[in-house]
Amino acid sequence: MAAGEQRAGVDLTNLDAPLGPESDATKRDLVDYLDAVADRLLPNLVDRPLTVLRALRGRAPFMQKNVPKYTPDWVATVGIWAEASQREIRYALCNDRRTLLWLANQRAIEYHPTLGRADNIYRPTHLVLDLDPPTGDDFAAVVAVAHLVHRALADAGLSGAVKTSGSRGLHIFVPVDDSAPVEDVAAATRALAARAEALDPAIATTAFIVEDRAGKVFVDATRSGGATVAAAYSPRLRRGTPVSFPVAWSDLDRVVPADFTLHTALDALGERDPWAEAMPAPQTLPRDVIEQGHTIPVARVAAMHEGKRRARARRANAVPSPGEQPSPGSGTEPNRSP
Repeated sequence: MAAGEQRAGVDLTNLDAPLGPESDATKRDLVDYLDAVADRLLPNLVDRPLTVLRALRGRAPFMQKNVPKYTPDWVATVGIWAEASQREIRYALCNDRRTLLWLANQRAIEYHPTLGRADNIYRPTHLVLDLDPPTGDDFAAVVAVAHLVHRALADAGLSGAVKTSGSRGLHIFVPVDDSAPVEDVAAATRALAARAEALDPAIATTAFIVEDRAGKVFVDATRSGGATVAAAYSPRLRRGTPVSFPVAWSDLDRVVPADFTLHTALDALGERDPWAEAMPAPQTLPRDVIEQGHTIPVARVAAMHEGKRRARARRANAVPSPGEQPSPGSGTEPNRSP
């Protein structure tokens, strides 16, 4: 394939360059894979503000939200105000094959769409639970906790689909209708995580602070609001370039994330779209699940307050170093220069 090849009107360049030192893949492999899977990947991206991970030659990989100034006019974009940076971010909308190929040529390897669509990113179409292992090689523990989540969903009258994250864990997606505002969806996510944890607290935890997880699988319930999640079929910039891949609940015990890579995923897919096949219709969240969730503190906020409390406790219990004297009147703090 010549360096000057075009597809869908997109110039493709430097196709034989490696994606990364451990990727075991070239830019040509990335383009070929994304082109072949476009009909199954695009439905997960259409009209969703997109963050991509790019790996340019000679630079460290970086997450990109704002489209570059040289973005072609035919790439659809949407402007969204970012409170944190007090500026508008112009996101790409990957709505067609041409845009996907252009992004691939820009060495965009990972595709992280928002859970809400561009007309309201704070109206999630899916509730998501993200399962992270305590260590990188403990995927069996993640699978065991995924089965707990599956039970918790069934007990609540809900169903969902599961996929590898493309990294070390699993993502469980539960499609929801538009009857619940974002605060209720976030609350229900917390409640379902807590219910899964309660089924076997020896292996599952909702502790947001890493040091509190005690070697258990973390059931992350924080993917809400304007959050993004790696799309089904998205490659990931990891050793061997794995792909976030749908797995049937009944097959979870027979797979590991490394089974699905840029080189093997297409053979595993064939002509099917298992993510679309496995995804239930949008569901109404049960009122009792929502109400329980509203009694559970928001993890990031609770962790922030707990972190401050622990820092105060450490300072209060600190022993002065030799030669340090307490400040007059304080009884605890050493003398400090002005």
